[in-house]
Amino acid sequence: MAEVPQTDVSRPSALPTANLLQRGTGSQSLVDQNSAEYLDAIEEEWNKKVDMEVETLVDGMVDLVSLASISNKDKFCVAQESFQAESRAESMIRAANSLLSITHSMKLLLLLSDEAQIAHRRDAELKVVQEGREDAKTKVAALLDELLRKPTSANGTDSRTEPNIPVGSSNPT
Repeated sequence: MAEVPQTDVSRPSALPTANLLQRGTGSQSLVDQNSAEYLDAIEEEWNKKVDMEVETLVDGMVDLVSLASISNKDKFCVAQESFQAESRAESMIRAANSLLSITHSMKLLLLLSDEAQIAHRRDAELKVVQEGREDAKTKVAALLDELLRKPTSANGTDSRTEPNIPVGSSNPT
């Protein structure tokens, strides 16, 4: 078999060092916030992103409508407006893709971090399992009692055991 060729190319086995926790006071302020403030800040950030992309879409549409005016135009003006329309359309497409990405991220956040719903479902399932376990325990206890309980005959002796025969006496059977 052929050997694997040896090269002098470095093959990093780990990611290069990162500058974690060296962002300064920005990360420290997130730690100091309580949960409600943190969630409000995150919501405001998402709202700003959505507003910015919607504004880009609206501005692009206004520009496209203004460029679509029909009048006597020379070839240069038509070519210039065509280029402007294409660039506006491309920016609108980028904004629409960004909005699509934002909605996808928000759906994932909703599905994966709805802790109250997850906790409620987990508690309900735990309750059902515990009730099933208790039912199984009572059934097993009843079956064990039935098996271990020695049924007695009418004269008070155990019907499952051999009659007491003294040692040394002969058995009539």
